[in-house]
Amino acid sequence: MTTESGGRIFFSNVRRSLEEEDEIRLTSVGVDIGSSTSHLVFSRLLLERLDNRYIVSEREILHESEVMLTPYADDHTIDAAALGAFIEQQYRLAGILPEAIDTGALILTGVAVRRSNARAIGELFAAQAGKFVSVSAGDGLETTLAAFGSGAAARSIRDGVRVMNIDIGGGTSKIALCEAGELAELTAVDVGARIVCLDAGGRVQRIEEAGRRFAAEAGIPLEIGMRPADADLDRMAECMASRLFAVISQPALDAQTAALLRLDALSNRHRPDVITFSGGVSEYIYDKQAQGFGDLGPRLARAILAKVRQWGVPVAAPEQGIRATVVGASQYTVQVSGSTIYVAPLEALPLRNIAVVTPDLPLADEALDPARIAAGIQAALRRLDLQHGERPVALCYRWQESATFARMDAFCRGAVAGLAALLENGHPLILVGDGDIGGLIGIHCVEELKLASTIVSIDGVTLKEFDFIDIGAMLETSGAVPVVIKSLVFPTSAALGRPVAAEAA
Repeated sequence: MTTESGGRIFFSNVRRSLEEEDEIRLTSVGVDIGSSTSHLVFSRLLLERLDNRYIVSEREILHESEVMLTPYADDHTIDAAALGAFIEQQYRLAGILPEAIDTGALILTGVAVRRSNARAIGELFAAQAGKFVSVSAGDGLETTLAAFGSGAAARSIRDGVRVMNIDIGGGTSKIALCEAGELAELTAVDVGARIVCLDAGGRVQRIEEAGRRFAAEAGIPLEIGMRPADADLDRMAECMASRLFAVISQPALDAQTAALLRLDALSNRHRPDVITFSGGVSEYIYDKQAQGFGDLGPRLARAILAKVRQWGVPVAAPEQGIRATVVGASQYTVQVSGSTIYVAPLEALPLRNIAVVTPDLPLADEALDPARIAAGIQAALRRLDLQHGERPVALCYRWQESATFARMDAFCRGAVAGLAALLENGHPLILVGDGDIGGLIGIHCVEELKLASTIVSIDGVTLKEFDFIDIGAMLETSGAVPVVIKSLVFPTSAALGRPVAAEAA
């Protein structure tokens, strides 16, 4: 992307002026590297102008790659060389050159994101496969991705029902409860098909820590090189299914089950109206796969499906199963934040690939509560695994009612407290509003709160969760800044009945 005279924004690879075109066509790729499988989806997006932003009007899948068992080296790190060869082969099969990719998303999920070389793999593929939004998806984000990617969120709107999506992968299971298109609750648990892996001879080849835990619970002395009996593996899968079923159905968990949780437990106050399954194990649940791959997938699928059927909640097919967390594309839109902004120092810009959080903040109250604002921000950070302050984050807020000194002061104090972990790590305070008080908010943080951090407070921009933004350098002629919005797009987003550019994806 380059800026030329007149402040127009161009995609540098094809020299297109977004201000002059009503339609834009983009080629995109999504890469999902999971603990169990890895795969790609190539897509073509048609974007149409809607006021001052572009929305996805059509999405065509060009090529779905083969599904590869994620390769591991002898030291149990992910084999980056083998993955690189797989990626190159899929580009050849798709007939697409890496330099022809306009945008895309790289997602590292499950146990894969916890491997010691996960960051190196992310950097390898982001450099190799084109212009990416790169995300190491922790438990909360992966659960959310699966809920939207599987179509569970869309179904909750379309059918007016409470939908529980259970995404069972190789290392973890992610559970999301969707109501009216939103995630009401979510959690993740250490139950997965490949916590024990067997070679062609049925001998144990790899054991994750959760695998040892379930083997002990089932009374199996599982060790590398031994050949467990089928009955032992069935008993182990039954233990896993029982723990998973308790997580999705019980309001109170025993200590052993609670120890498996990776996020807060579900409240389970109400049963879901329907359940969908996604992830690799869903291929067995819906009889799309019969072949085994040296893991507990078929056994785990049979055990959990039997328990859900006995529970009496209907099971429906998802829109996306094993590919639920493959993000089809990143959508580029351009907005301009006007002159009512505050940036100090100016050298802070440009900023690239900033994750966005959009907490539901109580900004309609006459007297704003800084503690409630801080708590809402921290909850949003936890939901997207950003609470540790390791990377900069843009806080998107929707100002309501008057901008009195007291209300702005309470908001600024709440925002600074909610983002404290990021600011303590030296990241800038990045605030994005949809109104026209960005300048006032930024000045208040400096003059009244005496905040020493770099401050970027812009407005007139509409963002959604899962957006990533680039904030360009200030335009000399207007004092405005260009904002490029990269929204992750799910294959089923259009079913939600809202512009896809505004969707989580």
